[in-house]
Amino acid sequence: MKFIHLLLVLLPLLISCTDDSRTPGTETTVLSLISDEDRRPLVHFTPPQNWMNDPNGMVYYKGEYHLFYQYHPGGTKWGPMHWGHAVSTDLLNWTDRPVALFPDEHGTIFSGSIVVDAANTTGFKSGSEDPLVAIYTSAGAKQTQSIAYSNDRGTTWVKYPGNPVLPNPGINDFRDPKVIWHESTGKWIMSLATGREISFYSSTNLKEWTLESVFGKGLGAQGGVWECPDLFPMKVENSSETKWVLLVSLNPGGPNGGSATQYFAGDFDGSVFTPEATTVSWVDYGTDNYAGVTFANIPPADGRRIMIGWMSNWVYAELVPTVAWRSTMTLPRELTLVKHNDRHQLISTPVAELSNYAGTAEMVAVRNNQVIENHETILSGSYVMDFSVPFASGDSLSITIGNAIEKFTILFDGMNNKVSLDRSKSGPNTFHQFFNAVQRAGLGDAADTKKLDVKLVVDQTSVELFWNSGKDQMTALFFPKYGYNQLKFSWTADKSVLSEVKLVPLKKSVRK
Repeated sequence: MKFIHLLLVLLPLLISCTDDSRTPGTETTVLSLISDEDRRPLVHFTPPQNWMNDPNGMVYYKGEYHLFYQYHPGGTKWGPMHWGHAVSTDLLNWTDRPVALFPDEHGTIFSGSIVVDAANTTGFKSGSEDPLVAIYTSAGAKQTQSIAYSNDRGTTWVKYPGNPVLPNPGINDFRDPKVIWHESTGKWIMSLATGREISFYSSTNLKEWTLESVFGKGLGAQGGVWECPDLFPMKVENSSETKWVLLVSLNPGGPNGGSATQYFAGDFDGSVFTPEATTVSWVDYGTDNYAGVTFANIPPADGRRIMIGWMSNWVYAELVPTVAWRSTMTLPRELTLVKHNDRHQLISTPVAELSNYAGTAEMVAVRNNQVIENHETILSGSYVMDFSVPFASGDSLSITIGNAIEKFTILFDGMNNKVSLDRSKSGPNTFHQFFNAVQRAGLGDAADTKKLDVKLVVDQTSVELFWNSGKDQMTALFFPKYGYNQLKFSWTADKSVLSEVKLVPLKKSVRK
């Protein structure tokens, strides 16, 4: 009787465990539940806790990369904005610092940028270090621009008593200053988001500003308000030519809905930006790369232009199923500029420092419709995959990552000249119907070159897809309930275009 009584007590628990951990209809596949911390990526920046959005004030100074970001220390949804702060020597292993900027009588602290005032044009210098000067939006009754400075390498900050340095002229959306030094005119240039345009201001001391010009009326993507501009010069690859690139984020109006970032290539004379084309070019076709800006003050000996974006979308950012922390940054990406089909095009690739967090690479043999299951690299949940294959106009190739009941599918469709991401069955996704929509982009060069080269970075809850040597990218989040342990390839029947892929596991960066 005791045995029967014990069986009756334990039976519901046994049934519950079976239902939660096994594939419906099978008795062999055991799935592992993922915790909130398991969803935290290994090599992407996330806040230690609470809410994060746009990257701000990204600057390199004396061996350290500084990443500031929109931060709400009081909860996991957007709230009174502060500037969070972290530093790194290699762009991937970040040390958390105390909150840098707090709301004040002028308002909360919206997005902005930081410059190194090596010539002390502000007069803020008081020691041996060059002043770091933050230019940011004070979001009070009206949005205005303010400044703060640090003489101890970004550790502590003093707000300028003359704030705001740029009052609001009567524009509702008047924010996100990105400031650079323009060598030929000897002035600081501010790119400022003003409605659905970008206004350029100049200053000799970061304290008084003069309007130079306004760009963008009716140009590019106009589906939502413009935000987070970034203007910078770039050498054109394999050329002596220099062009200027203007990044402009907008919300909504992205290529797959919600928020996204576009760019313009052209010329800038210190006053007016002249684009070479007025049509839309996208930094990333996926739904989860927004507000990307680049680091200031990277030494000429390095010479890279490095961008980080916010890996989320304003449609569902407050709803994604993480508990203690919310939001992720993209991998730092090196930008280069090429001339392609009579236009200048950005190329984006993960920074070389990612290799410092890579395990041993291996070539894995694959077959059509093959499921690779419980492979050590795939089980890690964080890895880089590379391959290159011939690809004709009628070909198709799909990559599916997942487990026995959840999957995320990438399709290269040569018949329709499209690339698509389908995360509708990737895991818990009822928090917003938009999350389930299939994302699409054009196949690009592969349609002409008859060659498909792919780099895919998977890191716990995200995919960053690069193809056509980085000319095209898509970034997307997913939130599995169970650990992913499968990788499947499927391509056009009877065409063995793919025989092996390179898989490299990623190792966890140590957070301090």
